Amino acid sequence: MIIYPTPESLEHHPVVPRDQWLIARTELLKEEKEFTRLRDKINAQRRDLPWVRVEKNYVFQGPNGPQTLADLFEGRSQLLVKHFMFAPGWKAGCVGCSLDVDHIESALVHLEHHDVTCVAVSRATLTEIEAFRQRMGWRIPWVSSFGSDFNYDYQVSFTKEEIAKGKAYHNYKMQEVEIEEMSGLSVFYKNTAGDVFHTYSTYGRGAEELVSAYVCLDLTPKGRNETGPGFNLGDWVRHHDRYDRGDFDFTEPYQPGKP
Repeated sequence: MIIYPTPESLEHHPVVPRDQWLIARTELLKEEKEFTRLRDKINAQRRDLPWVRVEKNYVFQGPNGPQTLADLFEGRSQLLVKHFMFAPGWKAGCVGCSLDVDHIESALVHLEHHDVTCVAVSRATLTEIEAFRQRMGWRIPWVSSFGSDFNYDYQVSFTKEEIAKGKAYHNYKMQEVEIEEMSGLSVFYKNTAGDVFHTYSTYGRGAEELVSAYVCLDLTPKGRNETGPGFNLGDWVRHHDRYDRGDFDFTEPYQPGKP
């Protein structure tokens, strides 16, 4: 758990002349530069990972009918899949996943012109997905994996038996699970022959850099200020059309015209 400043500590934060501040700032800059170099190194190692050929014929339901995994590339060679937590019967999609897609939306035009297709995948039915997508005003392609093994194979959905046992394989290890859906990101590549390869998946905080709101918050004195009860984004993030309502339950049925 990250420890954030308290209102009292902010009121009594050290204040120094600018020349002393510059000394402290340049010392921190050394650490920031080292972090940047380390991130570049990790990014290179990620690109060097071996790939896995996707042999299973996954079929998704999209607005224009059934689509295979290869179809989702939409003519590009790289595919970024947002595993969006949205199970059949839910009244709305996950708040945290919605925050992710809010940020992906703003980058879509740039990614699509740089050989990357982004798509969201959920187990909810296409009817449920389309209703929520329209509510949120997103244009990201979003397909249903209902009836497919896709979510289970990529460690983001869990069977009733796994939930009953309280254990499932997620984020590359057996761990406790309490809900049927988790979030994540997966990356695929399609070669000129049409073969599809799984190149990368990440879960939990591994996809955090997608959220530029966090990047901005990390620059501020209060930081992310996630102080409870969950000590995560659930403490403050809402669907972008819900901030003025003051409610919290993201499974509440959406009523058109209700703020």
